[in-house]
Amino acid sequence: ELKTKKTDASAEDFLNTVPEAQKRADSFKLLELFKKATQQEPKMWGTSIVGFGQYHYKSERSSQEGDWPLVGFSPRKQNLTLYVMPSLPEVAKLLPGIGKNKTSVGCLYINKLEDIDLNLLEKIIATSFTEMKKLHQ
Repeated sequence: ELKTKKTDASAEDFLNTVPEAQKRADSFKLLELFKKATQQEPKMWGTSIVGFGQYHYKSERSSQEGDWPLVGFSPRKQNLTLYVMPSLPEVAKLLPGIGKNKTSVGCLYINKLEDIDLNLLEKIIATSFTEMKKLHQ
């Protein structure tokens, strides 16, 4: 059973608990970027992920299945973790020139938003949202 499920908790209330002032400010900026890029209202997933949209998945490698946000973010201790699927070809094309970051299959890791081209980031969020919706119709 998945621990991370959609809840009725407030994304704003959660973001107000982020201890570091800069990360808290960046998180609220991300909240606005994600809302604008997805045209969706945020939902909390578990205790620390702010998600937008939803899809159902079934793992081919394990028997695990569940629901997950199409895109989202979490202000983690080490960095801002953005769930925007950088491995998708349409998203990967947009990454060069975004600024200082690291990626994994499903995440884009940013230390602070001042290191990033926010217009390009908004485009990445919107593209990932659209591509994930297409993949999981």
